[in-house]
Amino acid sequence: MAKRTYVSLETGGRRGHPSDSLTCVPTPSLAALPIRRLTLRDLAACADLSENRGWPREEHKWGFLLTAGKGYGIDDPDGGLVGACAVTEYGPHERPELAAIGMVLVADRHARQGIGRRLMRHVISLMGTTPLTLHATPYGRPLYEELGFKVTGRAEMLRGRFTPGGPEPEVATRPATAEDLQAILRLDEEVFGADRTHIITRLPAFADQLRVAEARGRIIGYTAAWPNMDTHVVGPLIARDTETAQALIASLAAHTDRPLRTDIDVRHEDLLAWAKERGLASVAFNAVMTHGIGELPGDWSRRFAPLTVAAG
Repeated sequence: MAKRTYVSLETGGRRGHPSDSLTCVPTPSLAALPIRRLTLRDLAACADLSENRGWPREEHKWGFLLTAGKGYGIDDPDGGLVGACAVTEYGPHERPELAAIGMVLVADRHARQGIGRRLMRHVISLMGTTPLTLHATPYGRPLYEELGFKVTGRAEMLRGRFTPGGPEPEVATRPATAEDLQAILRLDEEVFGADRTHIITRLPAFADQLRVAEARGRIIGYTAAWPNMDTHVVGPLIARDTETAQALIASLAAHTDRPLRTDIDVRHEDLLAWAKERGLASVAFNAVMTHGIGELPGDWSRRFAPLTVAAG
């Protein structure tokens, strides 16, 4: 039996595969491989890519990002994806006011070959003058700075089992209903600074819990807890003040057996201290970065945690 030989992308070496030919088939260079839009059919490949880089597979989150936003990726001639990223746009569909970039991943075997830079440049070019934001790990921050992103804030990731203790906030909370949706949307746009209707209206199906805080019959905050591997991620978390944010987190914790995870703006020092006193431990810090805008829109004092760092 003769063999077909393939050139390995990473080393130029050969690997034997059964065939009826001795022809050497050249593998296209990474720079020549096209970037394309991803769809839900690529969900497994995106999860495989996450796993390849030591991240959780996160199919639930990938599915959300690919439907509420746009995914971009490069196909690997040997199967799977060379790299991928997700972009979530906010504001009018025809003229977005802001876009969040997340899940910028490159397969381990293709790392340090400029794939992440190429994906980012592609997205920046597509978005034109639309302001961009992202959460950067210390590893990714140098690339984003090279591409013109500036650090405008920080978020601290917390994780752990919530243990009630001490005086609890006296703010009324309850499960959200369909009748609350318009009030939630109005509050969210006011605080976030851009229309997120296409995101917020997906929360009832995406999250296991969606709760609101009330005062005198008016909604003053809301939050969700959505499943991610063995945890419940708390986000978005929009609240009138720290006490309201505390009440919302405590109400979510009372209705789940899973550990909680969330990413809190470091300016909310009182909420961070309160959460740590109740069992949530610091895991990591991410830099909040922007491109084409000095500061994020909206009211940071009422914006405590994002839906996910991959989408803002």
